[in-house]
Amino acid sequence: MIQETLVTTQNKLGVMHIAPMGVHIEGDDFIILPFKPSTTLENLLETKVAVLNYSDDVRIFAGCLTGRRDWPCAQAEKIDGRVLECALAHTELEVVSLEDDSLRPRIVCKAIHSVNHAPFKGFNRAQHSVLEAAILISRIAWLPIEKIDAEIDYLHIALEKTAGPIEWEAWEWLMAKMAEHKAGISV
Repeated sequence: MIQETLVTTQNKLGVMHIAPMGVHIEGDDFIILPFKPSTTLENLLETKVAVLNYSDDVRIFAGCLTGRRDWPCAQAEKIDGRVLECALAHTELEVVSLEDDSLRPRIVCKAIHSVNHAPFKGFNRAQHSVLEAAILISRIAWLPIEKIDAEIDYLHIALEKTAGPIEWEAWEWLMAKMAEHKAGISV
């Protein structure tokens, strides 16, 4: 199973990094597959810890892809890491093994500590649309623009029916990023 989370890591100097990431869950193992090169990978190799943040605020997923990475955080409880203040729950992880790969190393982690902060009341369709759009836009350099446009058009239907202000804000950030990319193509 893959869970869409917000992974927070930091380097030894305490500089935090947030990355939206699908984390693979296999039994008790949490598998993080960061691309080479990436700040998440560098931080995991340096500190051997991370925090998985479970949040229904889709602005953070969209924000990380659009240069908005300054979100309030608190100190993790059992590791030297940071927890997003908007997290409904979080899991503090420790790296137990690494399988190197030229593109995406496989970093196996174990949970050290998990906390529920607030009830999860479920996602609406607009939140799913924003998450899927964020995933598409994270792959904008690899996927054909026609495919992205077609999927964005479909996702927009659910957004129109179910979005609140938070989802609209996140969507607008992503669409601005898409417009920037298209402007760069047509130049």
